[in-house]
Amino acid sequence: MEETRLMLAAAALNQTPMNWAGNLQNIRTAISEARQNNTHILLLPELCITGYGCEDMFLSPWLSEMAFHQLLQVKEWCDGLTVAVGLPLFLDKKVYNTACVIRNKEILGFTAKQFLANDGVHYEPRWFTPWPANEVQEFEMLGQTYQIGDIIYEEQGVKYAFEICEDAWRENRPAERHMSKGVQLILNPSASHFALSKTDVRHRLVVDASKKYQCAYMYANLLGNESGKMIYDGEVLIAQNGKLIRRNDLLCFKDVDLECAEVCFSDKPAIAEVIEYLPPIDENKELIAALSLALFDYMRKSRSRGFVLSLSGGADSSLCAVAVAEMVRRGVESIGLEAFVEKALLFSEDDKARFRQLPQEEARKAITGKLLTCAYQGTINSSDDTYTSAKELADSIGATFYNWTIDEEVQGYTSKVEHALGRQLTWQQDDVTLQNIQARVRAPAIWMLANIKYALLMATSNRSEASVGYATMDGDTAGSISPIAGIDKAFIRQFLVWAQQELGYTGLQYVNNLQPSAELRPQEEAQTDEKDLMPYEVLNMIERLAFHDRYSPEEVYDILLERQVGAPESVKTWITKFYSLWSRNQWKRERYAPAFHLDDYNVDPRSWLRFPILSGGFKEELQRVQGK
Repeated sequence: MEETRLMLAAAALNQTPMNWAGNLQNIRTAISEARQNNTHILLLPELCITGYGCEDMFLSPWLSEMAFHQLLQVKEWCDGLTVAVGLPLFLDKKVYNTACVIRNKEILGFTAKQFLANDGVHYEPRWFTPWPANEVQEFEMLGQTYQIGDIIYEEQGVKYAFEICEDAWRENRPAERHMSKGVQLILNPSASHFALSKTDVRHRLVVDASKKYQCAYMYANLLGNESGKMIYDGEVLIAQNGKLIRRNDLLCFKDVDLECAEVCFSDKPAIAEVIEYLPPIDENKELIAALSLALFDYMRKSRSRGFVLSLSGGADSSLCAVAVAEMVRRGVESIGLEAFVEKALLFSEDDKARFRQLPQEEARKAITGKLLTCAYQGTINSSDDTYTSAKELADSIGATFYNWTIDEEVQGYTSKVEHALGRQLTWQQDDVTLQNIQARVRAPAIWMLANIKYALLMATSNRSEASVGYATMDGDTAGSISPIAGIDKAFIRQFLVWAQQELGYTGLQYVNNLQPSAELRPQEEAQTDEKDLMPYEVLNMIERLAFHDRYSPEEVYDILLERQVGAPESVKTWITKFYSLWSRNQWKRERYAPAFHLDDYNVDPRSWLRFPILSGGFKEELQRVQGK
């Protein structure tokens, strides 16, 4: 082979677990687009036939059987090109995560994943069995015999092989063996979840590999909110010899996002190019892109008709409102107004006709008004400032806005309990009770709106509150989706300032001038979150050191002193409060509404961090801290 040119293509797909027809349609669209671009090899994401997030359904043999029948349909569409498509295979009572290679309507083989992700949000060894390196076997399925294993394929004299997602993140990765076998192209089908700044790490992984192994490297990730909590950025990368050839725009609202590039392969030793890296990541842009796409997919895949929000005028509910407005803006910008309203599956023909006649900004506001309903539910303890904050923000983005008070309902419940106990409830004796009843009384009416509108109720708790249980169960935690539960409060506050300045949400000026407060105590007490807890920056530091970095309470104390975050006695107080509140509030974290994974860690026991509901509460560990 002196020189061979191959047109390579990779496609990000927005799939849904076990949505057989929808998933196949996206696969067929990608194949059709690849054929139109005269593609030789098309790479599709990991497990794209079934969806990656099937969870324990992977353990059911029928799922793999169904997936194989879908594969046979895909095979018939692969006329005149090679396609790599992902699916599970159930063989000898074991499940393998595989990429099937089809060339010109013929199945060439199945490459099985060798390394299974088992950290953070990953539980792959629960379902899949790793495949041993360098091993190839045969199996029979529906009367045909196929190869499975660590296979080297060939296209017009160019040898290619696979690394499936996690395979590429290990030191003894398959690429180490592929190079000595003459492999010039590595394909990586992935289901790599979104986390802030992760695209930079992934990009370096691909470009560095293409230089180290003197090869072309093609990468295709899943796209969108596939199954509820995980978000996929749909990254497509094509690199060769340390040079990035093609990269797409991430987190788009398309069902299929395909990139292609012609790549030259030669027998001559390749000249390594200077490695190109991405400019610094703007995590504010990343956050809102991921959050808005996740909300859109969650809404349409759950067949809901928009969102309902108890808009308090505070930072958390304001971010939820802005996220819906950005969902509309980014969605229309990504795929156009017509495609956006069609994909949302909830607008009448009259609505669509009205949107078309409006200027784009007015159309976006009109759509937001249909998709987002907000209510300010004030009490005697609420301030004019938070009402103004809520009203001005809702008006500025076009959301439907209601305003009512809940003092009668609060008094009704309070009077019943006072009558039963034979005494009055007081702030001195019943502080938490009197705060919580206000938050809980807000839930029934806002749930009613959600029911009436067939909409998703947005819970507004953030990660910092979740860590210390600073939320009222069945109050501000009530909801169908908790979109910002994976983000800390300090990040939220700076994000809202950025969104006001950079995205033009001028309605945020009011919330950005307020100190975060639950506004549940009498106004003369000037309640704020940080007076109740501790500075949010300190809370987030303790949380990260304790659970992301896995330090003991004593080690956390020493690190905070080194960082000079406060006097020793203050640091002891903060650490004791954090660990005590963390331990007694695990039951709350078990009950939170589904949350998106947005950062490099979270405190959700159903995804990233498991902790016992009942424990010793770090009693001995905190005693050692106090003794220092």
